[in-house]
Amino acid sequence: MMIKHLFFSLAMMGCALTVSAAAPVAKIQSMLAKPAILCGRFDQSKQLAGIKKPLASNGRFCVVAGKGVLWRTLQPFPNTLRLTREEIVHFQGDRVAMRLDAKQEPTVRMINSVLFSLLSGDLAQLENLFEVEGTADQHSWRVALKAREPALAKAIGAISLDGAAYVKNITINEASGDRSSIVFSAIQTGETAMLAEEAALF
Repeated sequence: MMIKHLFFSLAMMGCALTVSAAAPVAKIQSMLAKPAILCGRFDQSKQLAGIKKPLASNGRFCVVAGKGVLWRTLQPFPNTLRLTREEIVHFQGDRVAMRLDAKQEPTVRMINSVLFSLLSGDLAQLENLFEVEGTADQHSWRVALKAREPALAKAIGAISLDGAAYVKNITINEASGDRSSIVFSAIQTGETAMLAEEAALF
């Protein structure tokens, strides 16, 4: 199933002070940078229920405001996903291997909205779909998300995030017992952050 593949390939709070759900969202939003173009490296570890050795992958990602997300797995196998508000496109090389349209697959719009919000740190949008609990201090933050709707909880499960000006780590605990951990690094912003072949896919 493409949604499961997406999360496999894929998809953000002195002493930390625990506060009410509404308060950390506003504080975290003020801490997060909001560049027009954000690119970097991801390292993902997928722990499947009942299997001891996790599956590892890494690659590059780009978040382009107003356009979408590009998720390029480089290791162990090249694989590229482009997500916009309207569709998910899976590339193999320059060839389109699969395309999911939000008009035909209603869950595409919901999943894309979650991923955009996670990668850009848009907690205000995430509050519409998740119960948000978090802590924040002057330099960092941590958030736990629990899906409000049973269908979303079944597809995604629970999510935790932490970071500072940018999201640093995302952990997804799926209802099936599978667990994905994603670490973001080498963050760059601005026009020069995106490689020519990445820009061409938008």
